[in-house]
Amino acid sequence: MASHSDTLVVFFGATAGANGGKLGSDERELILLVWQIVDLHENKVGKLQRTLVQPDSVDLSEQCKEETGLTAEELCKAEPLESVLQQFHQSVSAELKSLGRSSYTLCVDGPLLIRQVLHPEASKKNLVLPECFYTFVDLKKEFHKCCPNAGPMKDLTMSSMLDYVCIPAVVEQEAGLREVENMVLVMLHLLAEPYNHKFSTFETVNYKFESGACSKTEAVDSETVIRARGLPWQSSDQDIARFFKGLNIAKGGVALCLNAQGRRNGEALVRFINSEHRDMALDRHKHHMGNRYIEVYKATGEEFLKIAGGTSNEVAQFLSKENQVIIRMRGLPFTATPQDVLGFLGPESPVTDGMEGLLFVKYPDGRPTGDAFVLFACEEYAQNSLKKHKQVLGKRYIELFRSTAAEVQQVLNRYMSTPLISTLPPPPMVSMPVLATPPFITTGNTRDCIRLRGLPYTAAIEDILEFMGEHTIDIKPHGVHMVLNQQGRPSGDAFIQMKSSDRAFMVSQKCHKKMMKDRYVEVFQCSTEEMSFVLMGGTLNRSGLSPPPCKLPCLSPPSYTAFHATPTMIPTEAALYQSPLLATPRTPQAPTHSPAHALAYYSPQLYMNMNMSYTTYYPSPPVSPSTMSYFAAPPGSVAAAVAAQSAPALLPPQPGALVRMQGLPYNAGVKDILSFFQGYQYAPEDYSSLVGVSEQGRSLIQPKEWLCL
Repeated sequence: MASHSDTLVVFFGATAGANGGKLGSDERELILLVWQIVDLHENKVGKLQRTLVQPDSVDLSEQCKEETGLTAEELCKAEPLESVLQQFHQSVSAELKSLGRSSYTLCVDGPLLIRQVLHPEASKKNLVLPECFYTFVDLKKEFHKCCPNAGPMKDLTMSSMLDYVCIPAVVEQEAGLREVENMVLVMLHLLAEPYNHKFSTFETVNYKFESGACSKTEAVDSETVIRARGLPWQSSDQDIARFFKGLNIAKGGVALCLNAQGRRNGEALVRFINSEHRDMALDRHKHHMGNRYIEVYKATGEEFLKIAGGTSNEVAQFLSKENQVIIRMRGLPFTATPQDVLGFLGPESPVTDGMEGLLFVKYPDGRPTGDAFVLFACEEYAQNSLKKHKQVLGKRYIELFRSTAAEVQQVLNRYMSTPLISTLPPPPMVSMPVLATPPFITTGNTRDCIRLRGLPYTAAIEDILEFMGEHTIDIKPHGVHMVLNQQGRPSGDAFIQMKSSDRAFMVSQKCHKKMMKDRYVEVFQCSTEEMSFVLMGGTLNRSGLSPPPCKLPCLSPPSYTAFHATPTMIPTEAALYQSPLLATPRTPQAPTHSPAHALAYYSPQLYMNMNMSYTTYYPSPPVSPSTMSYFAAPPGSVAAAVAAQSAPALLPPQPGALVRMQGLPYNAGVKDILSFFQGYQYAPEDYSSLVGVSEQGRSLIQPKEWLCL
């Protein structure tokens, strides 16, 4: 059997859009193929062949019409790509047989036709290309190797190569035939004296993407990495490799990016084998994956290692098994064992090496996160496992997704690097006026609260009250608590304090899975103790209460009744979610409940402890149907109550409100503090009596009226 270098097939193609150096950059389909066999051993050429290809869309660009001279009518009569490729293979095989040859290699003028047009189009149309399209010779690279003085390879064109070897170009033939004949002239000249060139450099196209692990110590060239944005959330590394079909991605070179919640955010970092393939990938900017267009940008090797790199020996051992399909399981019960997972997957989805093919994701203290990764030896087993998506294990439904080696590294890095006590600074605090005079939020087992779960993120207090309907009259004053996440945005949860446990039970029965906007909302009855646990980062499920993730005694949920009354301190983020009706207060009304419960507040200690859990939540300013649009108590009375409890020896009861200043310089005096509040009015004439120092060394000052900066 002759070697590939004995027979080359000069191959040329044109698309319905851009051609030349921009070939394939606009996703347009092939409309023309031309080829001719060259016997390198005998220096003979075969018959020149030309055929049209019918595209799905016959809308031709002006450049295409001008360069090819083709019309839509001609293309409508042509055969589709699949039939044309079969004709090509049959024609070349028959001609080779007559020449006594059995194998051949394609020769093209640059890699764009093979890598940027033929393979991507065949992938989109689910066509299986013959083996001959996975190996080719680039005439430009062979010419540059033979004639290095002809100029930089990127600047080489067919005209410049013909001029360098002093061969007149063919210009009278029709489009396609002309280009192939000129390529054959250059090739035959390189084979003759004085060059006697041997075509020995063959480029290949990867058949499939190979997964693998990446170490953080590995050197990654920034000229080989791109960032793809706008990916479907369910896309896998194989889907991304299919989008870049024709370009060679490095082993384990697809890293799916995750958001703060550990879910895919529609971005991925892709590492190619060299900068040439990276540059061709950038030309696929805004090409389509299904109905979505994908944005492609440059990225750095440092960014890739941050996502895909890992140092865990356990992960490295797990990913050391090559050619495995990785499936991610999410939502596992915390008590699930390897035997439980293997039993859930069943005999139709055998896991590679049994329990060694399972990797449970855990927190640094060894607690399970509910995530696990599973290895399967083939695609069939992986497909069988995906059929169990959202089936129940124990009392929980399990989600299954395709995953990647980079995602394994990223998830493990994220959880294993999570500190037990957050090192982030606490959220900034701003003083807010006391909004009303509801009772203290006291812990207890009385189930007089309800929890709303699955609220639309755009839901406001008004939407919740409308959702409650006639039951709003049973809400305690300031009993609506929107739960915000660490960014100060609605988390989809809310707690509502009802007047009795019977009322809470009735609401949970009548409003459970009732629609709010386009989502159904789950309603559960709970206690104030359970509410405080959830706000501290614990979980509240139908199966019961799970405490916050912290184990240290100092991180246990605080008891609200143990707090001393302090002025209301609301994080800046929470202040953004107050009701807009607060801007137009009504006439103040006297409180109707017991004076013993005269203050509504959330202690700053609550927010500081919030930062110690893995999932940080905190409540928004509490409201109720009757108080969400006015202040229920005069600020003066509130200030007097605060002054009487927190600093009785320092300030007598009087109109106004307290401002608490933290972080003052130790040498700050009265003049410094008054200068800081320049422009505000103070009630008493003796300013020196305004300022005092608390037990903790913090200053207290009482302005005439509350002003929020």
